[in-house]
Amino acid sequence: MTYIEWILRIGVAGEFIGHGMLALQGKQQWVGWVHQMTGFDMPTATHFLFIIGLSDLLVAFIVLVKPIRPVLLWAAFWGFWTALLRPLVGESVLDFVERSANWAAPLALYFLLKKQKKEFQ
Repeated sequence: MTYIEWILRIGVAGEFIGHGMLALQGKQQWVGWVHQMTGFDMPTATHFLFIIGLSDLLVAFIVLVKPIRPVLLWAAFWGFWTALLRPLVGESVLDFVERSANWAAPLALYFLLKKQKKEFQ
């Protein structure tokens, strides 16, 4: 295991722990976005965001303990989607650009692990 792998694992896990905890706490801005994007009423949007928070924490745990490539691809997709969500709900496109690491770090870890697996075959 390399330093680069651990840096990426900690970075990805940190992102998903932070976002997961904010989702579990029902961050009002995010509840509003869920409501806006889905049409859910506010209690349902809050509950949905709570489930998202739990799944974010699960991703963080997996990435720290034993990262598996399908989870990293999900993390990259989810990081991209949640970054893209900002301009879709009326925030600046710079809010998307600012969050490039949210999808790039899990994708980089995915390709690093894929390369390491090929080297050991």
